[in-house]
Amino acid sequence: MAEDIEQGEGVTGELRHFNSVGIDIGSTTTQLVFSKLSLGFVEETHKFDIVDREVTHMSEICLTPFHDDYTIDTEGLRGILGDAYRGAGFEAEDIDTGAIIITGVAALRHNAARILELFSSQMGRFVVATAGPNYEAILAAHGSGAVELSDRRLKTVMNVDVGGGTTKIAVIRRGEVVETASVFVGARHVVLDGEGRALRVEGPAEIVASANGFGVSVGEVVSEEEQAALASSLADSLFELIRGEPLSPLTEKLMQTPPLGFDGRVDVVFFSGGVSEYVYGYEKRSFGDIGLLLGEEIRRRMCDLPMTVAEPAERIRATVIGESQYTLQVSGTTNLISDLGLLPIRNLPVVAPRFASSVLSVEQMEVEIRWALGMHDLDPGRDAFALAFARSVINQPSYLQMKGLSEAVVSVQRDKLEAGGALVLVFEADIGMGIGRVIQEEVAPGCALISIDEVRLSDFNYVDIGEPTGERGFIPVIIKSLVF
Repeated sequence: MAEDIEQGEGVTGELRHFNSVGIDIGSTTTQLVFSKLSLGFVEETHKFDIVDREVTHMSEICLTPFHDDYTIDTEGLRGILGDAYRGAGFEAEDIDTGAIIITGVAALRHNAARILELFSSQMGRFVVATAGPNYEAILAAHGSGAVELSDRRLKTVMNVDVGGGTTKIAVIRRGEVVETASVFVGARHVVLDGEGRALRVEGPAEIVASANGFGVSVGEVVSEEEQAALASSLADSLFELIRGEPLSPLTEKLMQTPPLGFDGRVDVVFFSGGVSEYVYGYEKRSFGDIGLLLGEEIRRRMCDLPMTVAEPAERIRATVIGESQYTLQVSGTTNLISDLGLLPIRNLPVVAPRFASSVLSVEQMEVEIRWALGMHDLDPGRDAFALAFARSVINQPSYLQMKGLSEAVVSVQRDKLEAGGALVLVFEADIGMGIGRVIQEEVAPGCALISIDEVRLSDFNYVDIGEPTGERGFIPVIIKSLVF
């Protein structure tokens, strides 16, 4: 759909509008956000880009349906999605693009497969992000507005996303997420019926209860005093992390990732996630867990923090607010594909390492690449992904620089290559074939390799790489980007 309207500064021509949906399926809740995305030609960048997004409908926030063995209840989930689409006034075919964010227990391999079956007819148009704790922390930091605030005001911002099972923390400096961590602090470690009897008890609740000298078990009543003790201890552990204090033995047991190492000054703290609705006083109801108590404990403690506590742009919907734009680029002709049978490939997450200098040792490049992969919760020896290098990172490299980068990317992914997996490299500069030949002829002869160039990618991109087309062998690259 196109429309000629008054454009913003630097935007020319007609706008094209697309219906988009963001779907967040997590350990605790499922929610959808529907939007209208406006695509226009931006003179400054000489390309089409998203110039406006209007949220048109937000679904109710529903508990994610699971069977007793923590397998996703597909039919229950189908019902939630159907109700949300009907509430927004859409059929599945009305949606042009979207993003499915799967986190926590829902992201376990068997659950993710069942969830994706529901979207099989739309997979080509959707970004699919199975997010581990670090990547979920990054998504929440962008969705809450913490990254934008940090970039705009040149502040160091900490985003604390408190959910049902975990709290994800991201530290953002000058618009860049520099560190993340996750701790098992959440609202639904204990699920209770109307009489306070435990319907479900998670491991972290047992750990915290034991530290407080009592036990919790399914079928037994958890007294109000015991619920308060659980919430208080969880909040204590969380604020040890926020303040950068030495961790207590209890907090060490609750860590899902290594703790934060950041020791600089934090200017602003945001709280997002489901529990933030209690922290900022927007929700007063209890949903059969300790979320209300935990929110009150956080609210009580945050008044004593040495940094400013501000309210984010998005709270409970911070993760799902990232939707998708759908664009097409065409590669250059200096590519190297070791076997055309490797193509096409779809929905590869993009990881874009940022080198601090154009002259780094192989070991330093390996560290940077592994750090970037870790922030996306990707296993370099098993997972499929595309490594993307901007022109500012590597443009006109010498032979020694090409050799060093080749050795670094191969070393990081050695286990995957030995298991028959492929390297996928995408360069903005015109060097795909050059580096491809170094890898094929010197560093890892005979390895499966896709090395293409003249394509610009970044973090939060997912790509489909098609088969060569035309006499000159251009390769179509469909780019699906999360839009914040």
